[in-house]
Amino acid sequence: MADDELSDALASMGMDAEAAGGEGEISEDDWAAAMAEQEVSAQAAPAAASSQAAQPANIFPSFNAPRAGADSVMNELDVILDIPVQLSVELGRTKITIKNLLQLAHGSVVELDALAGEPMDVLVNGTLIAQGEVVVVNDKFGIRLTDIITPAERMRKLGR
Repeated sequence: MADDELSDALASMGMDAEAAGGEGEISEDDWAAAMAEQEVSAQAAPAAASSQAAQPANIFPSFNAPRAGADSVMNELDVILDIPVQLSVELGRTKITIKNLLQLAHGSVVELDALAGEPMDVLVNGTLIAQGEVVVVNDKFGIRLTDIITPAERMRKLGR
């Protein structure tokens, strides 16, 4: 312990270094008393701190706590349920020159980079959200979703 800290400890006990046993010297009894006082205050501090522990401010609503009514969540979702989004299914892609594009005619075949039987990409507003396979239902094409892209996977793909 430094001399300043020692002087402060003695001063808190109502003593100074000279009264404790001379200049800069402390008797064994005084040292034991100071240590005992420090121990008592250290034990009292956690008790006081736990009774006066800072409670979290209720500034932001808790997402874990149940709300006043289950309908309130549905009411909040109702705001976005009618927003239209563009859903598209991508069979594949290719790059061709303008010369080859101008040569396309009825019955021409354009080769895509996707293989036959490979899952097709389902995009919402241009963002990949799922993959699936083509199905025919009542003479109309549809897509059966086989894999949903998680938000974490989408973020990882954005980083590439």
